[in-house]
Amino acid sequence: MKFLVLVAAAFLLSVCQSNAQIYGPYDDYEVYGDDDGYYNPYLPPPEYSEPLPERRTHRRSTRGTITIATREHTLVYTTPGGEQLAYPIAVGRQGKQWYGTTRVTSKSKHPVWRPTPGMRRKNPRLPAVVEPGPSNPLGTRAIYLADGLLRIHGTNDPRSIGTNASSGCFRMYREDVEELYELVQPGTRVIVQR
Repeated sequence: MKFLVLVAAAFLLSVCQSNAQIYGPYDDYEVYGDDDGYYNPYLPPPEYSEPLPERRTHRRSTRGTITIATREHTLVYTTPGGEQLAYPIAVGRQGKQWYGTTRVTSKSKHPVWRPTPGMRRKNPRLPAVVEPGPSNPLGTRAIYLADGLLRIHGTNDPRSIGTNASSGCFRMYREDVEELYELVQPGTRVIVQR
């Protein structure tokens, strides 16, 4: 009987745990930072009320590959030496997510952001171009995938990490994307999983 109670308790805990990982959509095109203005990606990261999640290692990945687990909001880079680095990320909102295999095509320090025509129709206040700086939604680094429309990049809204927030790109904390930027090269394989 005690065994059944323990199994039932473990089941309830796992259900509660998995429910805590479900995030609602987030529309980020009208809010670009805190109440005082813009988040400045060039300054040290702000103090967070909760500690940042610790990096986890994942067991099965091909060396020299980026694996993105969309549901887990996690990007794992397996180095050519076999070390695995896991980073928390933001992923695309529902209907904006992409799955499959692609490659890193290029990288950019202090990228320029050009909202798509669809984004500008949705929010006419968006400029045609956002130069590097604190209001740039790409943050300080961008790693371009496939045809250049999808990116792994920083963000000017670190509160979005761990949510379904973007139009399909993968957002990372500034210090994480700067580290990943130095590790990966064009041609790196990227696997995006559900």
